[in-house]
Amino acid sequence: MSIFCLLWVAMFYLFRRAFVGGNGSGGVWALLLGSITAILQFLLGYLVSPGGFGFSRWLFGFIDIVSLPVLVPLVLCALLYFVRGFSGDADFANFALLWLIPFAALRAIGWSSSNDAILLIAVPLLWTAIAVGIPFLINQLADNFRWYTAILFILCILLLPAVATSAYWAFFSQHTLFGFLLFFAAQIPLALSLAFSISRA
Repeated sequence: MSIFCLLWVAMFYLFRRAFVGGNGSGGVWALLLGSITAILQFLLGYLVSPGGFGFSRWLFGFIDIVSLPVLVPLVLCALLYFVRGFSGDADFANFALLWLIPFAALRAIGWSSSNDAILLIAVPLLWTAIAVGIPFLINQLADNFRWYTAILFILCILLLPAVATSAYWAFFSQHTLFGFLLFFAAQIPLALSLAFSISRA
């Protein structure tokens, strides 16, 4: 399971790149900044002290485990894009995935002793769901902008990190069925993104 956590993001990046392509703009920044951030997080430890099974555990999952580690590179990529920090068009999903590669490697080392399938398998899958799902939803919002579709896509963008975190929380709290429902709901934008990319390829 540690090997899965170590390699999943990198392998998924290569798999997606084969269909989506791209010029790799910002890739060096993503790996560099992602490595620095991952090392700092590894040395400093978690930002939130997890409690039992309540809101503190959910908040811990959002900030330290599932969502914030993916939202940070997406936001940073957007800032770099708007200040013309890229030489070409930016692929937000590829940027986030590259950022997560060193983060996943260090998390695999830190979590290996627990041998916990939630951390070592479910969480990396949730990372990719957010990293690819949010840029896909933003692109769909831009391409199909209507007031009613805008509301739908904005809600989905806001809910995706919360749903992914709730899936982690449900698995940890042993609400297995609820966890799987939330887990598969979080994967829907990623699955649609891959389907569109493969059909275009």
